[in-house]
Amino acid sequence: MMVRDTALRVQTPEGIEYSLYPAGFPIRVCAYGIDAAFQWMVLVVLIIVNGIVLENLMGFWFVLLVRFVLDWFYHVFWEVFSRGQSPGKKFLGIRVVRSDGSPVDPGSSLLRNLLRFVDNFEGLFLVGFISMIASPAFRRVGDWTAGTLVIHTWQSQAPERREPMAWLAGIPPVVPGRPLSYKEKQGILMFARRYPLLGPARAGEIAAPMAAVLRDPSGTTADNSAADDSARYLLGIARALETS
Repeated sequence: MMVRDTALRVQTPEGIEYSLYPAGFPIRVCAYGIDAAFQWMVLVVLIIVNGIVLENLMGFWFVLLVRFVLDWFYHVFWEVFSRGQSPGKKFLGIRVVRSDGSPVDPGSSLLRNLLRFVDNFEGLFLVGFISMIASPAFRRVGDWTAGTLVIHTWQSQAPERREPMAWLAGIPPVVPGRPLSYKEKQGILMFARRYPLLGPARAGEIAAPMAAVLRDPSGTTADNSAADDSARYLLGIARALETS
């Protein structure tokens, strides 16, 4: 369901190249329609509950508040907490990612969705349509500004994008000694997805600094273990994150 056959070649910081296949206008419109129907269904159910069950206890302001939250934060919530996929995107096999193929972060998701009103100028999505057909990656204005794109999840050529990560099956889960930030979690998961492409030596070289910091937050110990053990340590944390 793509407007034209296209692929983007992207490169990871480790110098690994792979292809991303942007989702075209028709499939994104269908996903948006599914999400819009889901939003209206939620709104109607809440109106019925408020009007009949609660006898309008919450008042009309409650309906307005729910409509506001659904309009502005529905997509942000799903993209951040469901790996870039709202229900509509998940049903049709597409997801939002960063321009380099990495997982979308909360700031980028919020920005791309706040700018949806620009794409939907006068309720016609004319600006978004023009922006998408003029872009090789089918980016709307929000995607250009936030540095994101929408891709097909089933067409990526990179082994790191396959889910679940089968190569973690033999790795015992590891719980880090302190809570991880969002960026640390994404960095560890990104390392785990790229692990099969790196090779043991390169993977250990990349993993050693981060594993040392996680094992010794003070940073006084530069090398707590061998490089191969550092890679297994990060993979163990990734296994725990994947199963949590």
